[in-house]
Amino acid sequence: MANSVDKILFEDLAEKNPEDVCRRALCEYDKDKKCYTVFAWGDEYKIYPGEYKIDRISNNPEPPHKYFNVFLVNYLLQSKDVRIYNEWISEKDIPGGMNFFSGPHEIPTNQITKRFGDDVESFKKHCEKLDGTLFDMADAAYIFRITPRIKVAVLYWRGDEDFPAEAKLLYDKSITDQLASDIILAVAVDVCWRVSGNNS
Repeated sequence: MANSVDKILFEDLAEKNPEDVCRRALCEYDKDKKCYTVFAWGDEYKIYPGEYKIDRISNNPEPPHKYFNVFLVNYLLQSKDVRIYNEWISEKDIPGGMNFFSGPHEIPTNQITKRFGDDVESFKKHCEKLDGTLFDMADAAYIFRITPRIKVAVLYWRGDEDFPAEAKLLYDKSITDQLASDIILAVAVDVCWRVSGNNS
């Protein structure tokens, strides 16, 4: 389940000090099996750097978006031991984000509005199915703890006669200390994929 991940990333991870990685990423390491265990989206992931392999332990038969695996390895490589701020920013607030998150790098929130339209109740039910935490913003909003250090919120507004339905992603401010913009994009694409129901 790791063919979307460049082997160089696994090799970089294999050279890291496991104790340091576990402290930064809040994960575990098995010295005998030489693998990291990370909990993400309620599933357990086993990352074997030396075997270029990621195994998922899950009751969900549908695979995650291919970008998620790229994020997961980079999370182990890039995460830092910093606190979660519980302050929310958009991708445009990320340094360089105004330019980066546009055109081919635009966050695909249209997948979410295409799925739910003005049906906010269905949006809520699906977010609760994904173990989202209710967030008091927009017409409906939920926070998802992607990994121990990464939090993303999905906001939803039903449409009216002047404007169509709209979805937006917000990120805990700490994400700018954790991940490069291209990996934040990988997270965002995976969030839109899951929330729009493409993986269920």
